[in-house]
Amino acid sequence: MENQEQQASAADVLTQAIANKLDYLSTLQAAVQHGDDRKVYELLDQARYYQEVKKTRAARSVNHLSELVDNIHPQVSHYLSDNLIDYLGHIYPFFYYEEYTTGLFHIYFGNWWDRRLFGDLDVINVQFQFDEKEYQKLKDSFALESQNQRLNTAKIESVSAESEKLQQLVDAQAARDNDKAKLRDQLKENSQRSSLPWDSSKVKDERQGIIDQLTKLADEDEKALNAHKLIKENDDKILVLSKEDTILSYEKQSIRDSFDDFEHFEAHNASLYADYLNSLLGKSEGEVKADD
Repeated sequence: MENQEQQASAADVLTQAIANKLDYLSTLQAAVQHGDDRKVYELLDQARYYQEVKKTRAARSVNHLSELVDNIHPQVSHYLSDNLIDYLGHIYPFFYYEEYTTGLFHIYFGNWWDRRLFGDLDVINVQFQFDEKEYQKLKDSFALESQNQRLNTAKIESVSAESEKLQQLVDAQAARDNDKAKLRDQLKENSQRSSLPWDSSKVKDERQGIIDQLTKLADEDEKALNAHKLIKENDDKILVLSKEDTILSYEKQSIRDSFDDFEHFEAHNASLYADYLNSLLGKSEGEVKADD
């Protein structure tokens, strides 16, 4: 008798667990059918929804039912992307999105030439996943403005200085040729000089000094021969760095036009989930009843 009661109790527990899963999936299905994105987001992550959106209400216990749809996140993301990207288009008009596979989106900064791939859009979590390297460039570029510098100012100055030294080597060719002729005469004179035994060390040291100077000038000649090629390579480097600074100036102006400064841009990014879902409140059917 006791075993029968225990078995019946276990059956009741299992039946209720199945019912909960069916109810969750049924509610999610209804939300999708009615275009209720707000409800879909609530069902996907109830704990976060009640913490960040319904801040004045007690958070419900986590039931992990959202794990039922983990394997169809790409389809869910694709469905939710239309309204989210439409919303983002008004807040972040400089971002453009490419769905490179179902439910996964690249973010591009700007619609100008040579625009940058800036990261990915996580639709499910309503979150930007910026490329850390590209994001840091933008952040540093804003910070350097207080010093009246661009991101690549120091690099361009360094490369330009290197090119200037190379050009000086080319321009000094005649002077080096003259110096080499004088040193060769000195070397010849040194070789022909008869020296007393106690002077041989001095003559030898003098000869080595002349050879060292000739070697240095020969090295400079070799660098001068490659100078034009290296200067061209440096010019190409400067062009790339300058173009990057130009792109960053477009990006900074776009952020200022929408957010005034970088700090407000970061603040909006941090609150994007709550801001977007709050914008959906009241738009879905039965929202008032759901809040009662």
